[in-house]
Amino acid sequence: MNILFVVEVFLLVAVVKCQYKPTWESLDARPLPAWYDEAKFGIFIHWGVFSVPSFRSEWFWWDWQGVNDSDVVAFMKSNYPPTFTYPDFAPTFKAEFFNPEQWADVIQASGARYVVLTSKHHEGFTNWPSKVSWNWNSMDTGPHRDLVGDLAAAIRNQTSVIFGLYHSLFEWFNPLYLQDKQNNWTTQDFVKEKTEVELFDLINTYKPDLLWSDGEWEAPASYWNSQQFLAWLYNDSPVKDTIVTNDRWGARTLCKHGGYYTCSDRFNPGVLQKHKWENAMTLDTKSWGFRRNAPLTDYLDMENLTQILAETISCGGNLLMNIGPTADGRIVPIFEERLRQMGAWLKVNGEAIYGSQPWTFQNDTVTPGVWYTMAKRVASTAVYAIVLDWPDGDILYLASVSPSLQTNVTLLGYLGTFDWRRPESGGIEIIIPPIPASHMPCKWAWVFRFEGLET
Repeated sequence: MNILFVVEVFLLVAVVKCQYKPTWESLDARPLPAWYDEAKFGIFIHWGVFSVPSFRSEWFWWDWQGVNDSDVVAFMKSNYPPTFTYPDFAPTFKAEFFNPEQWADVIQASGARYVVLTSKHHEGFTNWPSKVSWNWNSMDTGPHRDLVGDLAAAIRNQTSVIFGLYHSLFEWFNPLYLQDKQNNWTTQDFVKEKTEVELFDLINTYKPDLLWSDGEWEAPASYWNSQQFLAWLYNDSPVKDTIVTNDRWGARTLCKHGGYYTCSDRFNPGVLQKHKWENAMTLDTKSWGFRRNAPLTDYLDMENLTQILAETISCGGNLLMNIGPTADGRIVPIFEERLRQMGAWLKVNGEAIYGSQPWTFQNDTVTPGVWYTMAKRVASTAVYAIVLDWPDGDILYLASVSPSLQTNVTLLGYLGTFDWRRPESGGIEIIIPPIPASHMPCKWAWVFRFEGLET
């Protein structure tokens, strides 16, 4: 074999292997894997020991013993003995009704294209048998099973949904973390003995295609060795070609560095963004974790959800909709109902969502409650108007749509075309015929498709 050829191959491999350097300039230049933008809609799952008290929120431990919130302190005083500690909740996090196959069925029915499960929240309890979380993981106590592994297997075996994991970098009360914090991040004992070990374990063991990092705000990215980890993730990990990450990798990385941007919880800017982003939001408006005392009014209904979905997708984002299962492993009926309702809506209107792109206009310039997307098909380009409120009369006026003689107007899920006219002021007037309720394609948010618009 020609020695020069061998050297050239070696150099090529070396270049490919070192494609991404541990610098933000290099890491931020990595193209986001295409599957993520095409997916548009995912399900977030917050589940952990906090699901046992299921009071206030998933920040229960911090609210109780970090800031001594009066409501949480009173709750504990009224319901538990004075010697009770937060770790005492763990044995009753039994997940005895957890059926990963049933979860997978509900998630598939929701129309979600990806799911993100909490592997570890800020409390430090791991939902897999972490070797660096002795007796504070789902195998050693509580369920006595690998919750991450069980759901990953069910999702991959019986659905087309992409599996992802949430992981908190920090832990509120971990002594190693608190010592590093006291040392002003000049030591990294917690990172080396806990966080890094967990991250490598999660990626190598479960091979998620999305890693949702959190808990980044106190310490700089240099403390977390985030750039070094991401370089390995993008260059050498078993998911290097498919993995998607967010922007929570250290103080001042939010909405600035990483893969896609989350910017803040429930981020919904209402205008087109220059960088791919995600609206991570909750069905229970007050909590990410399950709350036993949540009233019906705290849950978003389908009018709310279709509006948030339309706003998010029109402005170039993905929607990650959160549910909080119970400590015994159930997706309660109101969550299941919303997920199945969303799936039914997407079954009719999904072509305006999945694989779509932002259009010239995000929302109509005159008629409120109308959001646009577009999709390039094989032979033509379609523009979609997501109409949140069905018109009262027999005319729907859209100022942002400029029809041509070849324009064709249809309603997704409804047979036939709609007549239209172009007023002198511009835009389009869609003539709405009487439609029996039994022939309406859906109950919430209707999508008009336009083909052959003026370019």
